[in-house]
Amino acid sequence: MQVIAVPQMGAEDVVVDGHGQVWTGTEDGTIFRITPDGRQVEAIANTSGRPLGLELLGDDILICDAHRGLLVLDPKSGRISQLLSEIDGQSMRFCNNAAVASSGDIWFSDSSLVHPIERWKNDLVEATRTGRLCRLRGGEVEVVLDGLEFANGVALSVDEQHVVVAETGGRCLVRISASPDQQGMEREVFVSDLPAYPDNIARGSDGLIWVALASPTDPVVELLKERAPLALRRVVTKMPDWMQPAPKRTVRAVAYDSHGVLVHDVNLDASAFHMVTGVREHNGELWLGSLHEAAIARVKLSNV
Repeated sequence: MQVIAVPQMGAEDVVVDGHGQVWTGTEDGTIFRITPDGRQVEAIANTSGRPLGLELLGDDILICDAHRGLLVLDPKSGRISQLLSEIDGQSMRFCNNAAVASSGDIWFSDSSLVHPIERWKNDLVEATRTGRLCRLRGGEVEVVLDGLEFANGVALSVDEQHVVVAETGGRCLVRISASPDQQGMEREVFVSDLPAYPDNIARGSDGLIWVALASPTDPVVELLKERAPLALRRVVTKMPDWMQPAPKRTVRAVAYDSHGVLVHDVNLDASAFHMVTGVREHNGELWLGSLHEAAIARVKLSNV
């Protein structure tokens, strides 16, 4: 695993453009472009928010900004424009990840109606189940699924017939039809009982759905959600950080085919990099992002 430092903390997601350049966004709002060899890291723009999921939108970069909503970056000029900030007249609290269809439809997650990104642990422990999967089409936005337990990564199947969304709190992937003719479809479980908490997901150049596994299942968190009343769970989230359940150091990503069958399980040493929150497979390489690192990482699949 090659670890590539970036100047700021929290390189949460990664995307690879048509020139092989890698893009990431950090907690201070900066969007960085990294050359394919990882030797040059250049600051291109700043969202004045907190960028999370990144996707290609034609020649532009679509940014899910937790504070500002959906943004679009012109890589040539560095100009950032606002695409969407509200749903039903209310500002999004936690815009997280997206997938762009060939039709131009944008599927995206809004993780919580209760807690912003600064309190993501609160939402997991309290299990608010207020996450949403939304679709932006022709300037109109609709909530397609709600009641999700921390809606996170979003990806389209290779035939674009289904959209998959990760429920971090539920440790599962669910999917619905992406067809405009299939309105009101209920969700179906695509992959259940994941061995860790899923974060961003993305369809790779290999056609597989890649899933970033941020932290192994925490038995304390699961016990609190299952047994403890909400009032007690809220007390836990107000304790000092050192007393709260903490993510375990891990570097792990998995990939599934269109039937939900596991194809890859990449589990690496976490001494130099940890908490994978973004994953992108590109031509046999994995690019990894992390909410807790001032770095991204690259792994050749042939080496693991």
